[in-house]
Amino acid sequence: MERNALLGFKEGLKDPTNRLSSWVGDDCCTWKGVACDNSTGHVIKLDLRNPHSFEYYKKWSLGGELRPSLLGLKHLNHLDLSMNYFGGIHIPEFMGSFRQLKYLNLSYAGLGGPIPQQLGNLSSLQYLDLSYNYYYYDDHFGFLIIDNALWISLLSSLQYLNMTVVKFREDAHWLQALNMLPSIIEVRLQECGINTIPLSLPHVNFTSLSVLDLSVNSINSTIPGWLFNISSLEHLDLHANNFWGIIPPAIKNLASLKVLDLSYNWFLEGNIPAGLDGLCKLQYIGLSGINNISKNLHEYFDEEFTTGCIKNSLETLHMSDAQLSGYLAEWLGDFKKLKYLDLGYNSISGPVPASIGRLSALQELDLSYNMLNGTIPASLGRLAELVGLYLGGNFLEGVLTEEHFANLTKLNYLDLSQNQLILNLTSDWIPSFQLQGLFIGSCKLGPRFPAWLRMHKNITDLDMSSTGISDAIPDWFWRSFSQMRWLDISSNGITGSVPDLTEFINLEYLNLSSNHFEGPSPQTI
Repeated sequence: MERNALLGFKEGLKDPTNRLSSWVGDDCCTWKGVACDNSTGHVIKLDLRNPHSFEYYKKWSLGGELRPSLLGLKHLNHLDLSMNYFGGIHIPEFMGSFRQLKYLNLSYAGLGGPIPQQLGNLSSLQYLDLSYNYYYYDDHFGFLIIDNALWISLLSSLQYLNMTVVKFREDAHWLQALNMLPSIIEVRLQECGINTIPLSLPHVNFTSLSVLDLSVNSINSTIPGWLFNISSLEHLDLHANNFWGIIPPAIKNLASLKVLDLSYNWFLEGNIPAGLDGLCKLQYIGLSGINNISKNLHEYFDEEFTTGCIKNSLETLHMSDAQLSGYLAEWLGDFKKLKYLDLGYNSISGPVPASIGRLSALQELDLSYNMLNGTIPASLGRLAELVGLYLGGNFLEGVLTEEHFANLTKLNYLDLSQNQLILNLTSDWIPSFQLQGLFIGSCKLGPRFPAWLRMHKNITDLDMSSTGISDAIPDWFWRSFSQMRWLDISSNGITGSVPDLTEFINLEYLNLSSNHFEGPSPQTI
């Protein structure tokens, strides 16, 4: 009976690459994607997830229709049809009839239309993923839709819910439904078109909630106080909404919090709340794009962060484009676990502190487009884990030597552009790293063309504009960098001719202007 149920289901599918070629013979338990109980022999698992990468997944996708013959699998507890493409068909109502189902994954499946409320009958369900379902028709994208979310409240065993990109109607009662799930641990409702959130709940029932992601919606509200009564919360992501008002001081009550992202809520205001320094498990802070927070950077960090236990846990700090002022004090070197520091596009002034060399775990440092001045400390060369260094658009000056790059063996992106720096690097210097992106526009580099550039064989993006080069470009440059995507060597005194660039098939941007090239421009430009 179960074999016939599977074959009937297969008949409705389109399988252009013959992924189900093993579905022959009498023993369906040996078929690819099918698993049976060792004791009873009943089919308990059907996993038809597309195993190929997202880049090629459509070619290998199953499609067609979802036939109700699948109901013959009465003992099914695991169903995965993700990473396929069903062209906008609706989730069939019979999906709500698998009373033993614990795991249902229909993500990235090209499904559309209203989600049937019959899914609320799946009282044993622990895992439900309907995320990233969209399809293309008549020059528009279609999505899964929830008219009323109250059926979710019937999933009494649910622990994991992901409905990213599912579109909620305005009166869908999504929060009331979630608040009736006593076992829920993780909720992801990113980009669901949600624009309201209740400011109060009579009683918070989801006391096991660990992850709440409401990012990239249109929620127009203050941050509700009931959030800070969820003591189990470890991950709170509210970025890219329309929250306004102050960040509530009660945020310090979330003692289990590891991730806090409030970025790009443009209308949040007031001060960064005191008490964050006492969140001893906090690893990620996202406060970028919050333009109305008025706090002097060095005063805040000196007073709050350097005295608390957060300096022993924080790994990521994103506060770009937040109108921060002040300067970077020596506190920076106390965050020994810091991996990502992004303070770009602010008004931070003063020098880069030498204590930066103590951040031994740092992988990315972005201080670009501030008002930093002074010299770059040689201690920066100790950051052996550094992959990306972005210091462009400041008022930095002084001389950079090999010492500044001594131990940067993992460096991949370097931006020093729009400063008054002098690069004093010997012609026979062999860097210990391989760059993919190098931006040194407006730095003093010439007059000779830098021979050390030859060592960076993977460069795709290069800005050497206004660097004082008055030399000819050597032949090895054109031969070695045919993979170039972005090239700007304008406003120098470069001589010689430009060869045919036919092999530069990836080139998207090229600026050779304001030089002294001879002869006609190649026809490929």
